[in-house]
Amino acid sequence: MDDTDGDTRDHVIPGSDNEPDTEDVRGYDFRGDFDFTALLESYATTGFQATQLAEAIDIAERMQEDDATVYLTFTSNIISSGLRETVAYLVREGYVDVIITTSGSLTEDVIKTARPFKMGEWKADEAELREQGINRLGNIYVPSDRYVWLEQYLYDFFADFFAEQKVRTPTEFARELGATLDDEDSVLKQAADNDVPVYCPALTDAEVGNFLYYYKQGYDSEIGIEILDDYDSLIEDGLLSETTGLIAVGGGVPKHHAIMTNLFRGGADYVVYISTGMEGDGSLSGAPPNEAVSWGKIKEAETNYTQIEAEATLVFPLLVAAAFKQ
Repeated sequence: MDDTDGDTRDHVIPGSDNEPDTEDVRGYDFRGDFDFTALLESYATTGFQATQLAEAIDIAERMQEDDATVYLTFTSNIISSGLRETVAYLVREGYVDVIITTSGSLTEDVIKTARPFKMGEWKADEAELREQGINRLGNIYVPSDRYVWLEQYLYDFFADFFAEQKVRTPTEFARELGATLDDEDSVLKQAADNDVPVYCPALTDAEVGNFLYYYKQGYDSEIGIEILDDYDSLIEDGLLSETTGLIAVGGGVPKHHAIMTNLFRGGADYVVYISTGMEGDGSLSGAPPNEAVSWGKIKEAETNYTQIEAEATLVFPLLVAAAFKQ
């Protein structure tokens, strides 16, 4: 081998005797009887997002061991999907102390207590669906008659809700609305029954907001929704918590509301993000947890936060199964 061959080989295969002091990459061995727990444990050495999920499971377990005040934040598509039942389970079993979500979550949770959403197709004739009065959420269909039913249900609720006090907060709205529901899989019912506050800072950003507008215009011009009182409560309760943990399923206002209010106490202690957001556009939804460290919204430690870059319906049930159910 001449000198030229030696030079090129060093470029292709640089010589090194260094051996990383880490675990071997190894996945689950499907030989023999299947063990679901062992499968999830193998994610730690599988690599890629499987290992991120294993980290999230560990952090969620540590939240519980440290008796952290657990914040669960999620966007409305979580309730649109079958993850509604997963969220209701966490609340029912006492694993969640605070919920922060969007108006669409409240809307769809109420609808599902009486009328189900239906499975559909990603590729559909949108104009035909419109003619049929069917609204599409990905591969989930929501017939428009659900919203006709919801409007009447909410009008009846509004009359009682605003009867003695004209200006109310979103948490009062969620709690009293949940108390009217009769469905064990309802997140709002479970939250009301188990004294878990549901914060919804953007309460008007869905059909609930539309119907509040119509009700105010047509029935009672004095009603209103006050959000600052809820913000005060969220900050003050966080300040009183010795330890806080955050599980953010998706991004947007709920995620930021949780980390922003934790800023007042010096940051959240444990954080798990489940997100498909892209960091490169600078949005909050795509921002990873280490960016929040720079703002003081998450405390800095090597192993107290992680992000799973995956769609929530694939990984959230696995996180709950491993870190909470087991």
